[in-house]
Amino acid sequence: MNVLILGGFLGSGKTTVLLQLARYLIGRTDPDRANKVMIIENEVGQVGVDDGYLRGGGLQVENLFAGCACCSLAGELVSTLDKIREQYDPAWVIIETTGIAMPGNIQMTLEGVMGLKSRILVLADAQRWQRLRVPLHDLLWGQIAGSDAVLINKCDLVDPETLDQVEREVRELDGKTSIFRVTALETIDEAVWQAALGQEETT
Repeated sequence: MNVLILGGFLGSGKTTVLLQLARYLIGRTDPDRANKVMIIENEVGQVGVDDGYLRGGGLQVENLFAGCACCSLAGELVSTLDKIREQYDPAWVIIETTGIAMPGNIQMTLEGVMGLKSRILVLADAQRWQRLRVPLHDLLWGQIAGSDAVLINKCDLVDPETLDQVEREVRELDGKTSIFRVTALETIDEAVWQAALGQEETT
């Protein structure tokens, strides 16, 4: 069971990217496998904003409400993953975090408690980056640091100079992460998914 943690600040486009990602993974998974992709969606409030939309895409969704999977709901996340592994054993589980979650904390919990390895994919909002980077610097750093890949989303809404600056500043937060420029409202190239997920984990 491969686990991917999808992070990024509120409004960065996680759900739009998630649908594309899930469809890509479904298409790359053995067609004879009964359960291909499960989604765990973490909501801070009591009502799932996006899960109805995701279910409409033909995907299986589990919800974690009223807390954050990297802290107050860490135990519930572990229990949910245990249940999913035992009952469904899907090829992939995608954990869509809240906009305030630190994906690295979730990754450490999964490995420390369950022995589960995971990858971290984080979205950066190119359109709002300049407005967010100073007041939310610690949060953005906490989300991006240690990630395997960062997708700079909404590239169609900014000029090339701004986009270059966003990429430079993302690299300042984590110089080792892989960075890709995307527009999630358009089809994301399969080569981006393959590189972001790691070639050894796309089969």
